[in-house]
Parts: sequence; C-alpha cells; structure tokens
Amino acid sequence: MAADLSQLVKAYDVRGVVPDQWDESLAELFGAAFVRVTGASAIVIGHDMRPSSPGLSRAFARGAATQGVDVTEIGLCSTDQLYYASGALKLPGAMFTASHNPAQYNGIKMCRAGAAPVGQDTGLTEIRELVEGWSESGAPEAAAQTGTITQRDTLEDYAAHLRSLVDLTSIRPLKVVVDAGNGMGGHTVPTVLGGLPLDVVPMYFELDGTFPNHEANPLDPANIVDLQKRVREESADLGIAFDGDADRCFVVDERGAPVSPSAITALVASRELAKHGGKGTVIHNLITSWSVPEVVKENGGTPVRTRVGHSFIKAEMATTGAIFGGEHSAHYYFADFWNADTGMLAALHVLAALGGQDGPLSGLVAQYDRYAGSGEINSTVADQAGRLAAIKSAYEAREGVELDELDGLTVTAADWWFNVRPSNTEPLLRLNAEARDEATMAKVRDEALAIIRG
Repeated sequence: MAADLSQLVKAYDVRGVVPDQWDESLAELFGAAFVRVTGASAIVIGHDMRPSSPGLSRAFARGAATQGVDVTEIGLCSTDQLYYASGALKLPGAMFTASHNPAQYNGIKMCRAGAAPVGQDTGLTEIRELVEGWSESGAPEAAAQTGTITQRDTLEDYAAHLRSLVDLTSIRPLKVVVDAGNGMGGHTVPTVLGGLPLDVVPMYFELDGTFPNHEANPLDPANIVDLQKRVREESADLGIAFDGDADRCFVVDERGAPVSPSAITALVASRELAKHGGKGTVIHNLITSWSVPEVVKENGGTPVRTRVGHSFIKAEMATTGAIFGGEHSAHYYFADFWNADTGMLAALHVLAALGGQDGPLSGLVAQYDRYAGSGEINSTVADQAGRLAAIKSAYEAREGVELDELDGLTVTAADWWFNVRPSNTEPLLRLNAEARDEATMAKVRDEALAIIRG
C-alpha cells in the first residue's frame, strides 16, 4: 500500500515528525522525485542543526544521485544561505529544516534554480505523487551513471553578497543583542556581522536542535523575553531574534519593546524605494498594517496586496517585477536576493537605518507604526466554513463596510479592518484586526471573536 503523505506534504514544503511520519528511506525517495520533477542535472542541498538533519539530507542526496544528478552539499546553513547558493550557482535546491517547529520535527524546503519556490502548484504535488507511488512499488529505476556528491562552503560568499547590498561601513557604532535561539543564526551572524562597527552581544549561539533555552519562534512573545531583558541590561541600541533556520528576523527597540514586522516592512520598503529612485512595486500581504501601503505611496512606490504565504508573495514579485515584499510573519523578500526571503538582509537594513541617524530605534520606527493592531489570534473551531459564513452574514449588509475574499474574509470600514483566515493544517481560524486607535481595535476584535467562537 502506498504511503499517505497528506499530513507530511504541506502547501509550501514537507514537514513532519521524525521518524513517526518520515525517515531517511522516504527522504531518499524525495531526492529522486525532486530531480525528476525539476529536470535538474545538478542540485544543491543544505541543512540546519536538528539531530535528524544530516542523515535526512544525505539520504536525499543519495536519492538524487541515483538519478544521475550531481549534488553539491553546503552542509550547515540558514535557509536564506541555501537560497543564496541556489541563486548564485543557478541550481535547484533543498533545505532540511523544520524552521521554528519543536525538535522532533523536520522538513524540506525546495526551490528551483534561482531560488524559485516549489509549492503545491509548482511541483510539490507531483513530487508527492511520485514518492507515494514508489513507496508502494519500490524505488525508481536508477540512471546508467550515478551522480557525484561533493561538498562546498558558501558561508563567506553568502555574507559578502549580503554586505554588498547594504553598506554598514560608515554607520555610527551600535550595540546589538542577537538571540539566535540555538538555531542557524548562531552559524551565520558572526560571519555576516563580523568586522562591522557593531558591538554584538550573542545569546544562544550554540547550535542545538533540541532548543534548550526557548523555542526558536520569535513571533511568540514568550520566546523574546530573554532578549528584551538583555537589551535593557546591556543598554543596547536594539535586539534581533532569528527563528530556527534564520530566514526570519524579529526586532526589539532600545527599551526592549517589540517592533512590529509591518513597521520593519515599511522601513525597509522606504529604503529600497530610495535605492531605486523613488520608483518600484512593493508587495505586502493582506494582514500587514495599513501603514505599509501608505509609506510605499508616500515614497513614490506602488503597493500590491496579496495572499498570505511565501509562494504567493514570490509569484507576485516575479509577475510585477517588485523590488521588495514583506509579511506580518517577519518574512522579507528582496528582488536583489532572487525574490527570496532573508531575515538577515532585513536586519542589515534596520542596522543601516538606525546607524545612519542619531535617534533611538523607537523614534525611528514610530513614523512607520501608525495604528493599533491585535496581532494574530487563533481560535479552534469545529466548522471553519460555517464560522466564516456567520461573519460574512453579520457584516455584509452594514453601511460603509466592504468585504473581500482574496484570502479568507477581510472586512474593511473607514477606521478599522479585520481578516479571518482558516489554517490549512489545523482546525483553526486566524484573526487579525487593526484600527486607528486602541479602543476601536479592541471593540472590533472582540466582536469578531464573539462570532468566531460563538
């Protein structure tokens, strides 16, 4: 009987518990399927610090090599370092990581040459079907000649590329606390930030895929408490936290207060637009703050609103020729990084902006943080479609209110908006609300939650 991979193959990647849901034998089949679907003659593979990552990564390499494909292993790396390798070497790539998930999880993020995403509509469905078939019928037929597996270190080249995109050499000296969460930031940060006018205070740089200090998910407020405290103790200028595979960054100001990813999106957008002569398209997903499209327009750019999720952002960037894109989840996408997401490049922009003027970060970002937001609130529901229909019924006849269903349901009025989206993998509805003041936001949030949980 064929393996059922429906719980393992997600919309954008492969992710599940090892060895309960997948293991090295399945990873080998994924390697063969990946090269069949991409038609590659050579690929590049990297992995994070999870205990299962080296074995799964090598199994994938073996599977690819059986199909006659030459494999370059770059070893320990961040996800954006793998994207760099895919872009610079012009090769399809596979990154073994489960990002911020707990230690027992692992996964594969795959891309075509130039870091172009592989999602359910761009090859992942076909990969899944091949693996399911082979798990029933046996391994695929090997090529006449097995491909080679070689190693290459790309860390220095990756760091040099990032530093070529943002000039930090002339900024004022800054003290920055960096929490790597025992993830891959501990591997990349010393090389990327080394030699710059920065006093880096490291936290949890030891690579440990069991995450002994806290989960490597900086969007959860519980996981940045240590960083906030250390920033205040050190009288630092700012703090930066990376997730497990270091493709996302989260920022706190000199007081230890979180800076919203929407404010970071607006700040970086203004810098990218300035670099492009005040012209260009900037992508933002539909649950980023109203501040983002406002700042983009104020700086001469064209904002484009899209669905949540990196495959949608990257596709829209390619279609529109956008220079930059940002999401509420602290994913930041750059045209000069192959439209891929890189938290490290966003962090360099923040450091350059802060170090290029004399004020504190709280003052700098205030101009980009204009509204009161709820953050994302999850509710467990038995009937996602039924609850969404109830919300639509409650608001569609109201005067001065607009509804759209680009992604879930967005309800917009003159002074507020909210969006409700179903999770693809869990029985959850996700609410994000924003208003021109805190009291209005709280009222809108609570009214929407009452219907969702009613």
